[in-house]
Amino acid sequence: MKTISISKAFTLSACISLVFVVTGSADDLVPLKLKLPAPAFIGTPKDVPAGSNIEPPSTKPKPPLMVPSDVQNIAPQAKISCSDSNTQARALTKITDGDKEALDESMVLVRKGIQYVQFDLGTSRELYAIAVWHAHDTAKIYHDVIVQVADNADCTENVRTLFNNDITDECGRGAGKDKQYFETFEGKVVDAKGEKARFVRLYSKGSSESALNEYIEVEIYARPAK
Repeated sequence: MKTISISKAFTLSACISLVFVVTGSADDLVPLKLKLPAPAFIGTPKDVPAGSNIEPPSTKPKPPLMVPSDVQNIAPQAKISCSDSNTQARALTKITDGDKEALDESMVLVRKGIQYVQFDLGTSRELYAIAVWHAHDTAKIYHDVIVQVADNADCTENVRTLFNNDITDECGRGAGKDKQYFETFEGKVVDAKGEKARFVRLYSKGSSESALNEYIEVEIYARPAK
């Protein structure tokens, strides 16, 4: 009968333990559950501009993003700033007040042109999902939507791009490869993939209906950085 050495037995045991650890981590993932607002319009756009970089609308619900079970929406605790100096801090708090309905009183208006809103999380966090609702009263398309995270307020240190559909680099943040999309009550959920960062910055440049930049709600799902 063959015997196995103590060192080999230890190695085998360690490998088995590692398998259990990895399996347990995977089992800890759960679907991200978002509280969605009421749909503001019925149906999908009839005409999609020919040759455009636009994600075709779907009549099926989007599959949920899988995230660790202990993540929470930390956006309401963040300090919010904006590139538009005319947008007051009190108005910006509406972006995280939980009201996602497609109503004028739920919306924050930011001046036209390339603008951003930024969230200071206070300390570095593990980010897993960033959900954004622009004005979804109609199926409009927002231009040059970019989601970036960074280690400093100027968004220049350790910058990572999570989403970018600015394919012509109008914003000067690099040309993106993501598709444009029609706004709906489901919002846009960006997979942050566990990136560690303190600052989250969201760019846009108006929409197919207005030169103004509009925001209804932003949610940032994260947990303390390990």
